Amino acid sequence: MIMIAGVLDGLDGRIARMLHGESRFGAELDSLSDAISFGVAPALILYLWSLAALPRIGWISALVLAVFCALRLARFNAKIDETDQPHKSAGFLTGVPAPAGAGLAMLPMYFWFWTDEPIFTSPWLVALWVAFVALLMVSSVATFSWTSLRLRRTVRFEAIAAVVFLGAALVSAPWHTLSVICLGYLLTIPFSIASYARVRRLRAAGERPRAPEPTPSA
Repeated sequence: MIMIAGVLDGLDGRIARMLHGESRFGAELDSLSDAISFGVAPALILYLWSLAALPRIGWISALVLAVFCALRLARFNAKIDETDQPHKSAGFLTGVPAPAGAGLAMLPMYFWFWTDEPIFTSPWLVALWVAFVALLMVSSVATFSWTSLRLRRTVRFEAIAAVVFLGAALVSAPWHTLSVICLGYLLTIPFSIASYARVRRLRAAGERPRAPEPTPSA
């Protein structure tokens, strides 16, 4: 259900714009839904799966994930009307978005599903990982925004084929595929940081920056 919520989260804004139904109320409702789907739900799942073995530390770690997700969404809503947003104007996001954060937080669970290794159920490992992902969500790290990616016409067929392949992989081997997606996303973060640093240098020099370089997957 969290995965379905992630897909719907990528569609609701586009549908609202197509129907000319954008509103501030919709933005607030979207953030409330995201806080539940990508903050509270993953925190409860991880707590019941592993973190309950460390009642105090595990509960704090799960709570941090839920609260930091809500804080990230609150920061996003507070800046909706601001015109000066360096990351957004350059085509980047500030921190890891909530859906990606939820997927990353459950990465140890994905590994455990297809490896059956007890190390991935270690509450200490899960607690530290969940706290790290929560910090990524509220951080000011520049991350790539998928909406800023523009595919060339010459590779659109290949892109459709890749989407079909990805869908088939998620159906046939979901935990392997989700693990690869999460690891791939983590690998893009250093590239996004370096790309945004280049944009900042160009801005400081008074030059007009180009759009962010596409991710390796694009």
